[in-house]
Amino acid sequence: MGWILIIVSILVVWVASLCKIFLAPSSHSKPTFLDDGPAFRKRNVLLVVAHPDDESMFFSPTISYLTSRGHNLYLLCLSVGNADGIGSIRKDELYRACAVHKVQLQQVKVFDHPDLQDGFGHVWNHDLLAKIIEEEAYSHGIDVLITFDSYGVSGHCNHGDVHYGQVLA
Repeated sequence: MGWILIIVSILVVWVASLCKIFLAPSSHSKPTFLDDGPAFRKRNVLLVVAHPDDESMFFSPTISYLTSRGHNLYLLCLSVGNADGIGSIRKDELYRACAVHKVQLQQVKVFDHPDLQDGFGHVWNHDLLAKIIEEEAYSHGIDVLITFDSYGVSGHCNHGDVHYGQVLA
């Protein structure tokens, strides 16, 4: 009897979802994030991450959305992610991920600064981060900057540092 109730519940949710998809007003009738509707304008967007793989783990849907809408996406990665000694591999993986996401490779920059090394024990200088982010934003005429929240999504201290660096920028 319990299984029948579960199956009926799943069917009801499925039918309700289909009704919402096919019968709801078009979502194209109102502007969405970075989409001004009929007055659409391509933006220069800077995505700032701490390590290679952050772009894929935390920002894939954002990257896909921005590139599919024709925005100019720049990606700034502030370290090679060498905590385990495989920074060059991770850097290559980042470039491959960007190619898959249709991010122009000339618009991807990866830093390997001695004061910005990957690791939970390495707190990054927020003033240095602000300077780097500000220079990148200025050099590309950035309209929108996207990065981590203050918790750093996963709680990694370097992610949180990037957030605080952009706040100062």
